Amino acid sequence: MVLGKSTLLHLIGGVDRPTSGKVYIDGKDIYKLNDDNLAIFRRRQIGLIYQFYNLIPILNVEENITLPCQLDGKVIEKERLDEVIDTLNLSRRRKNLPNELSGGQQQRVSIGRAIINNPAIMLADEPTGNLDSKASEEIISLLRLSNKKYNQTVIIITHDEKIALEADRVITIDDGKIIKDERN
Repeated sequence: MVLGKSTLLHLIGGVDRPTSGKVYIDGKDIYKLNDDNLAIFRRRQIGLIYQFYNLIPILNVEENITLPCQLDGKVIEKERLDEVIDTLNLSRRRKNLPNELSGGQQQRVSIGRAIINNPAIMLADEPTGNLDSKASEEIISLLRLSNKKYNQTVIIITHDEKIALEADRVITIDDGKIIKDERN
């Protein structure tokens, strides 16, 4: 099977089902889960950050960030929400709608939504693809912080060699095959 980088990310994240093979996370084949349990697994264990943010336009910053908690029926811990919003430098934007935010701010909201449940794995698909260099640096710093502060595994799909070189490990894929696996 030949697959692209985004497809690989979606398979790891439980978004797309493989046509063959298995995906093991923490020793379990996640695709043996039924659809409901896979959705719960995804909500609790995987944080997804998309290139185009995927924010809900009628929800403000707080509501977009806490959406996974609400879908999971969890009580939103004010301290945790405040910590995430402060870490993302969005304190002054809590009640703003996505169309009132810059691209970098929207991406930070997307990161907030991905980390609010403290998932084990963060998956980022070209998270800086639509941002200027300053906003890109901020986003990569936030992902690094997620890895260090919250002990999350962060997997980034990127074509930006500068970003890739900042990673602890770089796996290069070409035409659906791993051609290089290096530790930095």
